[in-house]
Amino acid sequence: MTRQPDKQKQLKQLDEQLVELLARRFRLTDGSPELGQRPESVEAWLRQIAADGGLDEVPKNVLKTMFREVNSAVAARQAVRKIAFLGPPATFTHQAALEYFGSAVDFQSQATIADVFDAVVRRRCHFGVVPVENSTEGAVTHTLDMFVDTELKIVAEVNMPIHHCLLCRGARDQLQTVYSHPQVLGQCRLWLQRHLPKVHLVEVSSTTEAAARCSREARAGALAGKLAARQYNLPIVEKNIEDFSGNTTRFLVLGEQSPPPCGQDKTSLLLVVRDRVGALYDALLPFGRHQVNLTFIESRPSKRRNWEYYFFIDLSGHAEDRAVAETLRDLREDCEFVKILGSYPRAT
Repeated sequence: MTRQPDKQKQLKQLDEQLVELLARRFRLTDGSPELGQRPESVEAWLRQIAADGGLDEVPKNVLKTMFREVNSAVAARQAVRKIAFLGPPATFTHQAALEYFGSAVDFQSQATIADVFDAVVRRRCHFGVVPVENSTEGAVTHTLDMFVDTELKIVAEVNMPIHHCLLCRGARDQLQTVYSHPQVLGQCRLWLQRHLPKVHLVEVSSTTEAAARCSREARAGALAGKLAARQYNLPIVEKNIEDFSGNTTRFLVLGEQSPPPCGQDKTSLLLVVRDRVGALYDALLPFGRHQVNLTFIESRPSKRRNWEYYFFIDLSGHAEDRAVAETLRDLREDCEFVKILGSYPRAT
């Protein structure tokens, strides 16, 4: 039987080896940032390891967190990357940005979705992070509308489970007001009706603002996440109060260039169909013809001509894949306008 001191000695030796390997990795990437793995490359690499049965002893989320922080630190050694996100800090978008880029970057809070796009377009920031879709409340239309007039690309997506908490300093039965973002109030509607039917619900611009107001008022609560609770030192009275346990928000990472195919890709498009009977039906035929899976479709008024609509579409595959390329070719023949918003690794 191995004695405890022997195990401690082995652990110390292994930790020293890990530190030395990390130091070698940093030295290898010094002056050559292209050698460092981008976050989407890590995701593809982890998928391959999982397929080979190599994640039995070390959970995938542990490896992902470790490599995310290592690569974030590697990027910071070259030059600190600036990441714009829909703020203020401690919102779910901030949390998604941390999840994707790690902590060794310079996060730049932006007041609006338009400001996030503008920060990346004007190259004040290298990338931007915005919400685009919630599994309970549907599409974030402000984000979709911004793609009409920008040349930015979607370079990645983050699917993040969203868990809402009730924050307050006092007792729940003493609450008179609860603050939160309109989307959050919608995602917790049934819980609020059941547990706080007489409490006044007030919409604010973000979950962070909700937490800030709650921290200043005696009989106020906030619906927000754990990050906001930590920032304002607020007790979590109730956890996971969202009406649907699978509540998930999809976030997009914006940049100037889409990554190459990784084998598990998604492509986003913007279409304008011709003004004739059956135009949308004809536009959808190429997906079936080339066996390309359509995963999302949303229409938005163009705001340029009455009754003209843009269609936002997500499909499985990369624009460089043969089936997708043939689908795009047919779409350009059937549609008035086709714009590729980006091809990027599909989030797990």
